[in-house]
Amino acid sequence: MNSAASANRPAVLVDQDKHVFKVSRRNFIDPDILSMEKERIFESNWIYLGHGSELKKPGDFVTRSVAGRSILFTRDASGTPVALLNTCPHRGMQVCRERKGSAKSFQCFYHGWVFGLDGKLRSQPGEDSYDADFKNRESSHLTPVPRFEGYRDFYFVCFDRNIQPLVDYLAGAKDFLDVICDQSEEGMSIVKGTHEYSVRANWKLLTENSIDGYHASTTHASYFDILMQSNGGANFRSGAGRGYDLGNGHAVIQGQAPWGRPVADWIPAWGEEGKKEVDRIYARLVERFGEERAFRIAKMGRNLFIYPNLIINDIMAIVVRTYYPTAPDYMVVNSWALAPLNESAWSRKYRLNNFLEFLGPGGFATPDDAEALEHCQRGFSNYEDVPYSDISKGMNKENPSSADELQMRAFWMQWNKQMFPESAKAAKIKAA
Repeated sequence: MNSAASANRPAVLVDQDKHVFKVSRRNFIDPDILSMEKERIFESNWIYLGHGSELKKPGDFVTRSVAGRSILFTRDASGTPVALLNTCPHRGMQVCRERKGSAKSFQCFYHGWVFGLDGKLRSQPGEDSYDADFKNRESSHLTPVPRFEGYRDFYFVCFDRNIQPLVDYLAGAKDFLDVICDQSEEGMSIVKGTHEYSVRANWKLLTENSIDGYHASTTHASYFDILMQSNGGANFRSGAGRGYDLGNGHAVIQGQAPWGRPVADWIPAWGEEGKKEVDRIYARLVERFGEERAFRIAKMGRNLFIYPNLIINDIMAIVVRTYYPTAPDYMVVNSWALAPLNESAWSRKYRLNNFLEFLGPGGFATPDDAEALEHCQRGFSNYEDVPYSDISKGMNKENPSSADELQMRAFWMQWNKQMFPESAKAAKIKAA
């Protein structure tokens, strides 16, 4: 088939009656698709910026690249979080060049303009060469991000002023964020340090992979072999748990698994000291929330996807991960470990061991996943002859499991709605 004909294939094919859901592989390789995504996806949705615990006091800051923009995330003199576009109104230079730190003000290196923690222009050399009201003009200050809101200390930005409030945008994802945040009475905190790496694959492949329970027992077989040997032969069941469509493109898989969770799910490998610590934590959760919610918080893990590019893996440890495309076949990934504030030394030790062993870029999971995604990307070179990926697993079930693909379909339906709104209006598209 020639390229003109292939470009006319629908991006997503759905036939509910036949339980067919297919995604065009052109979505992963076409530069024009990526250009559209930058406008219709990353410009138009709430994008995760950072966690409030990264800014412990007024003047603390981090700088981040978010959807292609340089953002200064800080606390003003009153302690209120602020998100500013990190560009000087004078000549466009990045005002803050450090990645993180603490400051009383921000001074542009180029011409010496000084801005307060709130972004307001405080002074500049040669003030007598400017009108008397220059510092009062809105255009003289650092520009705030158009929309900036937080939920449970997770802060997001959006470049569309007309977007719905964050609390509404999160839809059903709020409940799962609450479950994660309720692990600690004192609050949750980002553990010091950032993992940064890249994958030579399309960013949407990481979305699919992160909420895909189907691949775990095969792609990560070596990890589960070791886990079974060290955990008294516990039986890992591929497909245990449930997948949920949370609305607005968000999705989650949730269920029990054989690894230990420092929040309060003991395994024999942790010994009696660990059992006492875990029992203490669990008893307090029951006291705070009752048995049913305590069980859900402690004994069930979850991979939560917040559309379009935030993953929170709350499994044997907690990782917060974002990823951005720089080319159709290349993405940059940032991840952080999240933990209860003021948890015991024992809990922190085993939490970070779990994080590094499986979730970190050098662990069992991430290199396996990166390898799989890069080979998917290479396989897309056969797009003209094998044009679609099949994501229909579980469509014939009323309650799909975590090894089914309801979660991915939730993402793709929202993606298609925003990318190709006219074609997405059709209730059913007949699959070829």
